[in-house]
Amino acid sequence: MSKADLHTHSIYSDGTCTPQEVVLAAVKAGVRAFSLTDHDTTDGVSQAQAACQEHNIYFSPGVEISTREHDQLHFTAYNVDLQNKSFQTFLATNRQNRRKRIQQIVSLLQKAGVDLSEEEVFSRAPNTVSRAHVADALKEKGIVRTRQDGFRKYLLPGGPAYVPSAGVTALEAIQQIKQAGGLAVIAHPGMVSGIWNFPAWVEAGLDGIEVFYPAHSNAMRQDLLALARKYNLLCTAGSDYHGPRAGRILRPGMRLPQPHYDKLLRVLFNI
Repeated sequence: MSKADLHTHSIYSDGTCTPQEVVLAAVKAGVRAFSLTDHDTTDGVSQAQAACQEHNIYFSPGVEISTREHDQLHFTAYNVDLQNKSFQTFLATNRQNRRKRIQQIVSLLQKAGVDLSEEEVFSRAPNTVSRAHVADALKEKGIVRTRQDGFRKYLLPGGPAYVPSAGVTALEAIQQIKQAGGLAVIAHPGMVSGIWNFPAWVEAGLDGIEVFYPAHSNAMRQDLLALARKYNLLCTAGSDYHGPRAGRILRPGMRLPQPHYDKLLRVLFNI
């Protein structure tokens, strides 16, 4: 089994490492095929690409797009045309919608008696702001112990500062990826199994499924492999690595069976 990681994040969204540091961690973990998929921005891609070239590992330019249908219904895009003006405008609009969501969250926190300002959040996010930055600001002020505590106490559905995702629809996300010449893959589908709509997604142009993901059980992987066979979809692998200080996955890289790895090389890297 070979290792790939086509789902990672850097400081350009809610990761805690530079693109170069993420690539270096992947190299140390034995990853041979890599993509940086920051939320709604490709600004870190060129740095990641240069680092992959330096370390002689396969690289695909990527990005992750959220939807408003569910907080965890996301699509990763690979091999997108980074110079596509329409796609970059689309990403910029998504980032602005994220900013509005965070402003609403901060307002709700303040109404709940939490001492937190917009500046304390936005200063942590040079590009794409997210709930993770809110949680990190709460942690820095000693209001919560960890990023995860911030989510659990305030930012998840039912919490006092929860605001639904301001993303696009799933079909819009897929269509925008395809129009930019990219491959569209549903990220961590096991987290949204209750709202699967593969017939519509495939009709819109879905290319793949992130089958090999840390939170997927063996049973879930088998279900996803069956869906991939049914719809002739690419099976991808990603850790959703955010860096060691994020308190989640501590190392990048996911093992996947050799036939799926070989197909990734053919489809994404023309190997």
